[in-house]
Amino acid sequence: MTCGQDRGQGRGQDRGLERRPVCGQERAQDGAHDRRPVRGRFAPSPTGLLHLGNAFTALVAWLHARQAGGAFVLRMEDIDAARSRPSYAEQILADLRWLGIDWDEGPDVGGPFGPYRQSQRGNRYEAALARLQADGWLYPCYCSRAELSAIASAPHGLASEGPAYPGRCRRLNEAERARRAARKTPALRFALPEDGGVSFVDGIAGIQTFPPGAGGDFIVKRADGVVAYQLAVVVDDADMAITDVVRGWDLLDSTPRQLYLYQALGLRAPRFAHVPLLVNPDGTRLAKRDALLTLAGMRAAGVAPETVVGWLAHLAGWMEEPEPVRPAELMGRLHLQKLPRGEVRLPAELLRRLRAGSA
Repeated sequence: MTCGQDRGQGRGQDRGLERRPVCGQERAQDGAHDRRPVRGRFAPSPTGLLHLGNAFTALVAWLHARQAGGAFVLRMEDIDAARSRPSYAEQILADLRWLGIDWDEGPDVGGPFGPYRQSQRGNRYEAALARLQADGWLYPCYCSRAELSAIASAPHGLASEGPAYPGRCRRLNEAERARRAARKTPALRFALPEDGGVSFVDGIAGIQTFPPGAGGDFIVKRADGVVAYQLAVVVDDADMAITDVVRGWDLLDSTPRQLYLYQALGLRAPRFAHVPLLVNPDGTRLAKRDALLTLAGMRAAGVAPETVVGWLAHLAGWMEEPEPVRPAELMGRLHLQKLPRGEVRLPAELLRRLRAGSA
């Protein structure tokens, strides 16, 4: 299928039926000619404390919006009720303010597009599911919990899921579905089009192209009733009129799934930019449980917020030396295309200073 076909063409209950693919060229043009006022966001999960990597993403997202004279939204992605904690949510607010980052809309200050906590937005997700179901984009999946154990509701890229779902439940007939439904409540999966890949222009990573079926059909609602991150984030960003999604590099490969959802729901997709991940000197990922690298831990140790921002600015290439600075003083220095790609290793010197309390 080609760009320009009717948006509704190819819908209906899935039996391997063709659907309109997301057209990469069309998406690139959408972003290039988007003249809406910039609305950026930072959407942390209150499942732990913010660490340096989270702070770096928040800083880049904030600068991107503020440099453009735009609005900045804070949203709590607490859809994973089993792991989310109100105490973490409160600490996140305090740590961001301590760092020097403010927001125009959020769970504590309200705004015209609230609520700003995913746990309070269930009716919006159900409405989106109903539309996808009616248009034939979803099918029930009866695979066991063990088979689906790699799939969680918290934000992550596809690399953490392992092999793509093989589609074993996609073409069950009605009798087979009825038999399985009598034994198990199904999850709901989004049926990817079988032809047509996805291409889009990322503000940092550049042109990204994914082949047809990349990542496999994906869950939008788990068997236990929890709505998956991929759907929730699309509904939230569309409802809140977000124009620019600036987030971590580990979510880059989940963007095609979200573009398919935007297309299926008839929504306008935002521009995307995926910020490099800060990792330990040995290349391992930062952990929220490592108190040394959390904002709360550094704050308790007496590290000044200007010192933290100075190190982040240095790692981003905005300053030759890690000198103390406030976020507002970095206005004009952010150029997304000049940021490093992929990963940035924390200097061993920074960790040594943090341990010594002299950062």
